[in-house]
Amino acid sequence: MKIINPNYIYTTDTLLENQAIAFDKTIQKIAPLSELKELYKEAQVIELGENSLVMPGLINAHVHLEFSANKETLEYGDFLKWLYSVITNREDLISSCDSACMKKAVDMMLESGITTYGAVSSHGMDLDVAASSAQNVVFFNELIGSQAVMADALFSDFLQRLDASKTVKREGFYPAVAIHSPYSVHPILIQKAMQIVKNEALKLSAHFLESKAEKEWLEKNEGDFKEFFTNFLKQDRSVTDVKEFLGHFDDMPTLMTHVVQADEEELKALSKSKHTVVHCPISNRLLGNGAISLDDLDRHGIRWICATDGLSSNYTLNLFEEMKIALFMHHGADLLPLAKRLIKSVTKDASDALGLNTGEIKEGKNADILVLDLTSKPNEQLPLHLLLHGYNVSKIYINGKQVKGK
Repeated sequence: MKIINPNYIYTTDTLLENQAIAFDKTIQKIAPLSELKELYKEAQVIELGENSLVMPGLINAHVHLEFSANKETLEYGDFLKWLYSVITNREDLISSCDSACMKKAVDMMLESGITTYGAVSSHGMDLDVAASSAQNVVFFNELIGSQAVMADALFSDFLQRLDASKTVKREGFYPAVAIHSPYSVHPILIQKAMQIVKNEALKLSAHFLESKAEKEWLEKNEGDFKEFFTNFLKQDRSVTDVKEFLGHFDDMPTLMTHVVQADEEELKALSKSKHTVVHCPISNRLLGNGAISLDDLDRHGIRWICATDGLSSNYTLNLFEEMKIALFMHHGADLLPLAKRLIKSVTKDASDALGLNTGEIKEGKNADILVLDLTSKPNEQLPLHLLLHGYNVSKIYINGKQVKGK
């Protein structure tokens, strides 16, 4: 048992002062230090410095580790140009990102306070790194392939990767499934994967309506994707449409990533099935896909969370930076309420979306705890300052174990 004694505790609803936290794997009690010392006489007491703040560990629900070698290789500004550059450089990027490269990306997340991440894995090359990382990991084995003639081989490969992830037996590691996107996965494959998800109650993710090209291809079999699919896959029609794709996910709450191009009917469908939208503002901007309307998501009662995506479409895996960019991207929103929502989106809301027992400084929750060194006494604008000023994260605890700091 440990007792940590900060000046301030940031919770979902309020800022606490003169309260300490008793924890082992989970948070046992929040109360004044004197009370906790009396209750837990043998506990180690961790005294923190002036203007110390405790807050929940951050959750980055969507990241691609396998492409972490990218820095100046891929072309930004337009989704199709970026996609062509991915195909052109794919083998070089994958071969140049060894375990050390992916571990560097994982360490970047940890240093900035990310205690849980969702790794979307295309090839399984990141499994060992994810399995040995300090963080909690939801490991999304990704299914991709739009050609029916390749369905059996592609599904066999997917199953092998999924089975490999199930052999990881450690606290905080969760095998899961990702469906790449409507345009890139044949309905036959989706149906087979969904049966596994249902039978084993696995967590589920998908990319959905990221670009205008995707939407036009799915709705009209036209647009920029037509040339792409004709040239690379000899397909002149999409394998599905939006309505059919969403039908596979009925009553199976899913993390739907991007969703920039969704219209009213699609938003209604997302809301009805209680899906969560994963908002990646930097990626959306760099790939020329525009900005999602958070107001529309709120109007439909759709939960949204913020995530970084991977270094193939970002310059950082720092969620504080991602939230800061979102703060400026959504310039019409009231500043302080948006800052609060963004922090909640990468803590409590992300935890709820992933079905985890974390994301809050609350009794009974897993002790995923950050200690930040503020520069002065916080005021009512603390959520905004947390995003703007990049405070030092001096200590990190994951499931009660200290993984950073002295």
